Parts: sequence; C-alpha cells; structure tokens
Amino acid sequence: MIQLQNVTKRIKENTVLDNVSYTFKSGFVYGLYGQNGSGKTMLMRAICGLITPDSGIIDIDGKILGKDISFPESIGVLIENPAFIDSYTGYDNLKMLASINKGEVDISRALETVGLNPQDKRKYRKYSLGMKQRLGIACAIMEEPKLLLLDEPFNALDKEGQEKLSEIIRDMRDKGSLILLSSHDKDELENLSDVIYLVDSGRFKLK
Repeated sequence: MIQLQNVTKRIKENTVLDNVSYTFKSGFVYGLYGQNGSGKTMLMRAICGLITPDSGIIDIDGKILGKDISFPESIGVLIENPAFIDSYTGYDNLKMLASINKGEVDISRALETVGLNPQDKRKYRKYSLGMKQRLGIACAIMEEPKLLLLDEPFNALDKEGQEKLSEIIRDMRDKGSLILLSSHDKDELENLSDVIYLVDSGRFKLK
C-alpha cells in the first residue's frame, strides 16, 4: 500500500505536485491521465525516491520514504525513455542489472514475455525503438515486483507489443502487484485501469 499525504514539490517557480493525498492498494491498476508536464512523471519519480518532496509524506507499507527507506523495497520502473549500454546485448544488459540485487531472476522468461529473443546477439545500439521499449519493460518486470510504475509504456510499441504489455499488466495485477500506469491516451487507460486519476498542473482528481 502507498499512502500520499499532502505531497508537494516545486521546481523553480513551477508546482509539479500540488498537495497530493491519495492511497494506492495492491492488486489494482491506477491510471494517470494527463498531458506532458501535468505531473504524472513527477509523481512516479517521487514514489521511486528519485526526487524528494518539499513537503508531505510518502508511506509505503508503513515505512516513510526518505526516512525509513530510500526507495521501495520491491519495485519495477519504466520512466520516460529506457537507456541501456549500447555495446551489450539485451540479455547481457538485464543480467548486469539483475546482479545488483543478487537474487534469482529468470531473464530469458522476462525477454520472452515481452516478445524478445533471449538468444539474439544484436547489441542494444542495433535495436529498433520498439525493441528498446520492450527491453525497458522486461527490465521493469524481471524481478516480479510488488510495485510497478509504467510511464507512457505503450510508446513505440506495435500492435503486438501493445497486446503483450496489456497481458503483462493484467497478469501482474491478478498476482497482487500495485501498478501505476500513466498515459495521454484515454482509451489505453480505460481498458486497463481499475481507477483513473486526471492530472493537471500537479493536481490529481478522480475521473
């Protein structure tokens, strides 16, 4: 469970999160609908621990972010454009990242789930935009996180890739993950989300 209590963040003279107070629960997909710059990405960055609110509290399973923990303990993230090492294959990029936590990770399964071939020897720099996006999604899901943050994840995906991602989101929700999904495409969100929030100028309200 994530509880936001009066979370506010300003960057220079812009208020990017404006007194946000909501509760997100496991087993649900929460859609964030708004245009670029509305505050969707900033909320995800705050929940990840990548930015620190100027005021307010982010409580994750009873632990205060920035006080008790520096970032959520089980999280998968795709924010903006994925970036990997150009000279590595997709598999080797994920293997390197998986080694950080030293846990058991089925990298081949994650790649196959998003429609990539684990045996593909092409380097990341040779990937198409759609393949890069799929690899970013594979990276986000490979540790089967309890919290999954996906920022405009359908960008650059073809129809097959979009269908695979929709299946992934539903499957992870059914397994009990808490998923935050942002998009400027209302149809995508209505198709997948249990709850949708409208985001504008750092303010959030239920659709």
